[in-house]
Amino acid sequence: TNDKGRLSAADIERMVKDAEKYAAADEAQRDKVAAKNSLESYAYSLKQTLDDPSAGGKLPQGDKDTLQAKVDETLKWLESNQTAEKDEFEHHRKELEQVANPILTRMHQAGGAPPQAGFPGAGAAPGGSSAGPTVEEVD
Repeated sequence: TNDKGRLSAADIERMVKDAEKYAAADEAQRDKVAAKNSLESYAYSLKQTLDDPSAGGKLPQGDKDTLQAKVDETLKWLESNQTAEKDEFEHHRKELEQVANPILTRMHQAGGAPPQAGFPGAGAAPGGSSAGPTVEEVD
């Protein structure tokens, strides 16, 4: 037999145990990155809404200033806390939502923005007409 360069059963067993040992840490890191990305995406989505004249321009100046200050505070915190824990990212997202949701709700009720503006995952305008690619155009 040609066993040169092959892993022994003991080596394989050790590698499997190491993988199992680090699986929880890997999952925790994945969750932390997902929480950070969620907060960052939400903050930039709100910032884009505020900068959009058709949406942010319809907000009363007081609401716009309040939301802009909270978005700026959140983005500044994110910049200086890249290695924060998952709970911290989630806490800051909830704080941002507590400020943003009432303002965005008032804006939507006043008809100041298309549905879902400022929310991650906002789709195309009703009717499906959009300048972006369609499903048929994507390889």
